[in-house]
Amino acid sequence: MSLFPTEIETQAAGLIAHFRERQLMLATAESCTGGLIAGALTEISGSSAVVDRGFVTYTNQAKMDLLGVLPATLDQFGAVSRETALQMVRGALYRSKADVAVAVTGIAGPGGGSAEKPVGLVHLAAASRSGRMIHREMRYGAIGRGAVRLATVGTALEMLMEAAQASA
Repeated sequence: MSLFPTEIETQAAGLIAHFRERQLMLATAESCTGGLIAGALTEISGSSAVVDRGFVTYTNQAKMDLLGVLPATLDQFGAVSRETALQMVRGALYRSKADVAVAVTGIAGPGGGSAEKPVGLVHLAAASRSGRMIHREMRYGAIGRGAVRLATVGTALEMLMEAAQASA
């Protein structure tokens, strides 16, 4: 029995197979998902061949300490921003053996949102060592904390695949 919905498990299994075939390693840097992306990937048998590590950086201090996010970035743009997601993914690549990394930061809710940064806002970034950088701003809406987090996992897996294909 999987901990994740069938569609996420299927997506993760395809990603693991793709990375294994190309001998690529990956890393995750997660805030609002709290490790669910790494969890979905490691739910798949044989994932240790491609998952190097995962960073759960829920606080701003953790983002700075573990991923090298600059305090000025957090002060100017906030934790939930394009700029922070891009620094998180760069830090994950720098601090791992991964060929491809993904980073997510957002507001899963039900609280914590504002007019400028509503509940359901998530910034995702994926990057490869070959220089490919992808950013997506998702506005899932107030669909519930669990639904925002699972939707983010699905989008992150898509972005990992896209970054991996570009790095081949």
